[in-house]
Amino acid sequence: MDLKKSLLAEFLGTFILVFAGTGAMVVDSMTDGAITHLGIALIFGLVVMVMVYTLGHISGAHINPAVTVGFAVAGEFPAKRIAPYIVAQCLGAIAASFVLLGLLGNHASMGATLPIEVEGQRLTFQCLVLEGVLTFILMFVILNVAVNAPDKRTVVGIIIGSIIAVESGFAGPICGASMNPARSLGPVLASGNFTDFWIYIVGPICGSIGAVAAWRYIRLAKRKPGRNQQRGPRNRTQQKGQSQGRQQWKKKPKNQPS
Repeated sequence: MDLKKSLLAEFLGTFILVFAGTGAMVVDSMTDGAITHLGIALIFGLVVMVMVYTLGHISGAHINPAVTVGFAVAGEFPAKRIAPYIVAQCLGAIAASFVLLGLLGNHASMGATLPIEVEGQRLTFQCLVLEGVLTFILMFVILNVAVNAPDKRTVVGIIIGSIIAVESGFAGPICGASMNPARSLGPVLASGNFTDFWIYIVGPICGSIGAVAAWRYIRLAKRKPGRNQQRGPRNRTQQKGQSQGRQQWKKKPKNQPS
């Protein structure tokens, strides 16, 4: 896989994700809720689905530093490419946010992910945990449908896009449902609103790594029954071969001259 082409794909993929997703948030703010929250969640899910089918064969369509780290920890991505991929993703997100800023101005903090405030208290810790759980679910789904699952190739984009839309739909109003450090970085730099930005780095990375551990455990659990089933027939075949060998050995003396 050509690294330059992969990096360009990651840059463009993340640019399109942030441009469409956070752009929907900006437009929704400008039009007094014309798109609606569910519409925004659907747009995020759809754009990820499209990018998976468009760029998956070129770069893997990570378009998310947490996903890149997760694949690397799982042993499905070379460690030497982690930094270049993350840089490309972050640059794509930043470019998209500044293009939106130049076109539409600063509205809704440019789609920045911000913890909700309840009775004047910002739910920072709760949103940190929620981001971790959301990314855990996302990465767990990705690993199970994208790694060694040829039967799911035709629907992998639909599945990944769907889980993003679902998670954005119910958790977006609370924490923003970022699950993606690059997606949060672009709007933060364009709007200048760095409120609790750190949780959108720590939460997704920790959640992604946790998903790898769960995926490995389940994958090993699936393999064990298969191995036991394979051993049975092998042993029976060996026993059958040994019994036939004994019979042939017993018959040999009859053919010998007296």
